[in-house]
Amino acid sequence: MLIQRLILKRAARAWRKAPGAEVPTICVGNITVGGTGKTPHTEMILRLLQELRPEARLAVLSRGYKRKSKGYQQVMTDSTASFAGDEPLQIKRKFPEVKVSVDKNRVEGCRNLVSDGTDIIVLDDAFQYKKLHATLNIVLVNYKRPIFEDSLLPFGRLRDLPSRIADADVVIVTKCPHEMEEDEKAEWRKTLRLDGDKPLFFTTVDYDAHVAVWPGEADPRYNYSKTVILFSGIADDTPLRAYLSDTYKIVDVLKFPDHHKFSGADIRSIAAAVRRYPTAALLTTEKDAVRVLDCKKVDDSIRKRLFAVPVKASFIGEGEAQAFARILSRL
Repeated sequence: MLIQRLILKRAARAWRKAPGAEVPTICVGNITVGGTGKTPHTEMILRLLQELRPEARLAVLSRGYKRKSKGYQQVMTDSTASFAGDEPLQIKRKFPEVKVSVDKNRVEGCRNLVSDGTDIIVLDDAFQYKKLHATLNIVLVNYKRPIFEDSLLPFGRLRDLPSRIADADVVIVTKCPHEMEEDEKAEWRKTLRLDGDKPLFFTTVDYDAHVAVWPGEADPRYNYSKTVILFSGIADDTPLRAYLSDTYKIVDVLKFPDHHKFSGADIRSIAAAVRRYPTAALLTTEKDAVRVLDCKKVDDSIRKRLFAVPVKASFIGEGEAQAFARILSRL
């Protein structure tokens, strides 16, 4: 444990000395492994940038976790999850006008994007990338997992020293209740050991209307079903299940590991659940949906009733949204 802490401290010092890219870069990162909502927050930042800087050419750079392709690659709307990674592909399909690229080498990836005319780059999960220092470092913390109450891997979910949060320019506590008192927000500042002038925001999870995974084959009548089957491969499906439980009776839940690549056996398990509950709608996350689309053989019974549930990150209070937008406007 002591050796691990020393290594992380040396990496943090190297990170502070690292050069930046030639254009403004916004890093959306965390200190834990998974579960903080990086993708919904990346999408939220893209929407805000499009409002603030409609003329700017925006890009997202990710390493493309679990992709099979190598080196620098541009993600297209018709790419596969195995080629691009599920999250970059999800972002590209929701923001087709934004350039989305993947590269394990973030310095080289930024260089390629800049040479291609990009004005602002959003870096997905690059807070620990010591060779590149972002213009604006945003660190996300899960409301249910305060970092100073957690432990480093493998004993906990921390991938970095909790004290590294001091290096963030902005901290966002994510997946909060929809309403929070100011006293609770002030207590979070103490819990995270943040200076009084460090920008601290709070976001919650909202969901949009279901979207057919196979639009040309989906039967919209399943949207009116009172029962649902839910399957997902995400770090924490608790908020999604709680949201769905307000409207539906969840008759079956199939859970897979985060970023899971669906196999033929998995698809058969899902099809078996559909047969058990023939009137139930079949729901999943957007991230899982792009991975299911990689599967070559998907039963028609799945295609006609499978819908994705889009998730959004929203600030708690109008004032916080405006304050965060002011920070982005200074880039």
